[in-house]
Amino acid sequence: MNISPILTIAGWALLIGLGLYIFSVISLRSQRREMKISVVIVVLLLIGGLGLNLLGSGLVFVDQFEAGVVVSPLSAGGVRPDPLGPGIHFVIPFIETVDRFSVAKQEYTMSGTTGEGAVQGNDAVEARTSDGQQVYVDATVRYSVDPNLVVTLRRQWQSQDRYIGGFVRPTTRNVIYNTTARYKVEDVYGAKRSELQQVINDQLVIEFKNQGLLLDAFQLRNITFSPEYAQSIEQKQIAQQQSEQAKLLVAKSLQEADQLRARVQGEADAVVLRANGDATAAVTKAKGDAEALRLIADALKTNPDLLTYTYIQKLAPNVGMILLPAGGNNPFILDLNQLQQQLPKTAVPTPAPTATVPISPTLP
Repeated sequence: MNISPILTIAGWALLIGLGLYIFSVISLRSQRREMKISVVIVVLLLIGGLGLNLLGSGLVFVDQFEAGVVVSPLSAGGVRPDPLGPGIHFVIPFIETVDRFSVAKQEYTMSGTTGEGAVQGNDAVEARTSDGQQVYVDATVRYSVDPNLVVTLRRQWQSQDRYIGGFVRPTTRNVIYNTTARYKVEDVYGAKRSELQQVINDQLVIEFKNQGLLLDAFQLRNITFSPEYAQSIEQKQIAQQQSEQAKLLVAKSLQEADQLRARVQGEADAVVLRANGDATAAVTKAKGDAEALRLIADALKTNPDLLTYTYIQKLAPNVGMILLPAGGNNPFILDLNQLQQQLPKTAVPTPAPTATVPISPTLP
């Protein structure tokens, strides 16, 4: 808290009180009243008033975001060599004064957009690239005063307004101009834009430090070109986009072709597998049939009647009657056709399907 104004006000109040006291004594004595001036009161009021005024004029309060420089005719160069940090300090009343400098973050913008920068109107930095193209650079510098070098800053620039207008603005524009001249126009808006920003930042750090300033950051806000070159850039970007789109279409076509080849190959493999499976099944069936025939042949060798038995087992299930041989050399007991001819036509019922089976006289 800055108590200097309070002390000054209190000092003046004591001096005014001293004046009123003397005036009242003189007034009473003019009215022929016995009134003596108290020397003690006069001395106390005088000393107290002068002392508080001197103390109020000598005490200086420096805010936490400020640094003070004591301007003194008693010091070499007109200023004390040591800066004042935040807090209350004492200087020689009525002889020394304190210049305050803000140590908070500050920002200075140069822009081609009206109302955006520190200067009204188009304040973009006009520069030329190494291949002769004209470019316009919008930039911002963020910086602060170095509390330890504020005395140096005061000696060189005297005030904040002077170092901003006399150093920050022209130095930044000059570094941007000179650094941009090292790069081709394609590099300025292309892959080396970040490098350009970093080179400018590093150079400004050195320049600002020599003046007692700390560079916090340098930012390339925007880079614009002449209308003709801007149009050529736009056409080039359009061509690049079309080229990229064509590459994507080719890649898509190749991917679809790969998928089609994979599907056709899969179908072909499936056909081969099915064919191999069918062939294997046919071979297996043929082997089984051959083995069955071999077993039947072996069985017939030992039992010839097995063929007749098997034949009977295979008869249709709707056969209603079977005529078996009675013996002898005649293989049939009755001939079905002759039997039907001998019966009267009216008495012949509609027979169920029959079968005559030649069977050997002896069953197994």
